[in-house]
Order: sequence, then C-alpha cells, then structure tokens
Amino acid sequence: MKDTLSQSGGGRSALRLERRLAHPPERVWQALTDPAELAHWFPSEVRVDLEVGGRMGFVFPGREAPDMEGVVTELDPPRVFAFTWGDDQLRWELRPDGEGCLLTLTHTFGDRFGAASFASGWHACITALAALLGGEEPAPGDMAELHESYVEAFGLAEGAVETTEDGGWRLRFERQLVRPAETVWQALAGQTGAAGLTAGEPVPFGFRTEGVPAGAITEAEAPRTLSYDWEHAGRPAGRVRWELARGTGHGARLILTQTGPPGAEQERTRSLTAWRRHIALLAAKLLRMRG
Repeated sequence: MKDTLSQSGGGRSALRLERRLAHPPERVWQALTDPAELAHWFPSEVRVDLEVGGRMGFVFPGREAPDMEGVVTELDPPRVFAFTWGDDQLRWELRPDGEGCLLTLTHTFGDRFGAASFASGWHACITALAALLGGEEPAPGDMAELHESYVEAFGLAEGAVETTEDGGWRLRFERQLVRPAETVWQALAGQTGAAGLTAGEPVPFGFRTEGVPAGAITEAEAPRTLSYDWEHAGRPAGRVRWELARGTGHGARLILTQTGPPGAEQERTRSLTAWRRHIALLAAKLLRMRG
C-alpha cells in the first residue's frame, strides 16, 4: 500500500493510491467499468457511455437526477479508465503483477485540505472492491481514525504564517474535521456555551490555548464563528477567529486564524506551536464523540 499527496500545478493537488489486487487486470477492469459492479463499491451509482468523450452521471442513493456529471477522458481496456468527476479528475490504471495486478488511482482536485477525506473514502472503496472481487462482504472500518491518520501523513495539520499589509503576521490553520459543526462547537464551548455565546462574555476554554491570553468575545454565532482579541502586556495585540464551514461534507471544516503585530516573532512562534497542539487535541476528542 502506497498513498501520496503532491502538487499537480495550477494550485491543484494529486492524491495517488496504489494497491495490489489478487485478480488479473481483465477481471478488475469489469468491476471498474460495469455500473452493476460499481454499485457494490463505488461511492455513487454510475451512468456511463463507455467511450472517450462519453458522458457520465453520478447519482447518490435516494436521488434520481445526477448529483454530479463527468466525461470519459481516457479509455484503454484493460489498462486505463479516466474521467472527470465534477471539477475533479479520476484516473484508474491497471498493470499486470504476477497472477494479479497493481491498481493505481490518481485523484486530482483543488481542495488540498479535503485530501484526508478523499484518501480515507477511496481507501474504503478500494477495500470494498477487493472484497467484491474475492466474493466477500466488505468489513466496515473506522473512517474517522483513518481520516486523522491521513491528516498527519499528508502534513495537513500544520499551520501557515502569512505577512499582513501592516508588516504584522497572520497564522492560519485549515483542517477538515470528522464531526459536524454542532458537535465540534459542543466540544469547544462545553455544555454551558453549547446553546450560544454572546459578545462580551469570557472565551470558553476550548477556544483558547496556552500562551495566547484571551480578552472577551467580540463575535459569536453558534455553531459557526467565534472571535476575540488576544492580549500582550495587558493590551489587545491581534484577533483570534474560529470558523466552522462545510468542507467536504464529511464534517466541519475548521479555519482558525490569529493576527499579530510587527516585532512579535516570539509570540508568533509560540502561538503556532500552541495552536498546532490544541487542534490535535480537539481532533482526538472528536474521535471519542458521536456526530
């Protein structure tokens, strides 16, 4: 098993998953291209005109009209099947390997921070494909833990440092979480703040981290946003803002930013480390909570 994430140009990312399957390319090809077999392991129902330029429709359970559309971009039986998936590109390649074959999936997309969701999803799909080929029922796995392992493996937990127009700095963390915004908000705000927080109130412990002294809440809209000024030497030094957006649809997308003034490099470095650890602890806590 070999999974990698790389830049593909134009601000897009390429996720590459490689698996060895104990079946020849011709048998796997059928499972990759036959809608009747795709229904057992692919994340949606598939309608396909199997020729280059042929139209594709991806229908999710309970809906009649295609939720997404695509076009076949490459077709070389039983070696390569590539198509668009909305704005993304999927390329499936099969190479003989002994009595079986080597399957390589390359998924190219624009949402880099969604990579862990995509990787864990395709991991589960390919596991189900292998089970189908072997005449077995796929065993359900823990997608949340798998997702978090990909976050770490792909370096998606790290924060970025940006320079602001006034010469100050902005820290930015973006992370796809495994639970919905309501559950994340409860984890951050605690029981007393889960129903709602207002400007002027103290910042709940979950929204604060060591080394970043918090003033009062300046803005709060449960379960989406919370911001406050952080203090240095007893005076406001910048703004901390939490946002819980939709992300990949598998859970909330956390975007955390902190701004700071010029000349506060030590505080910037300390904050970068502290928030990295704080978000990791939040992610671990969410794994123990039901969505």
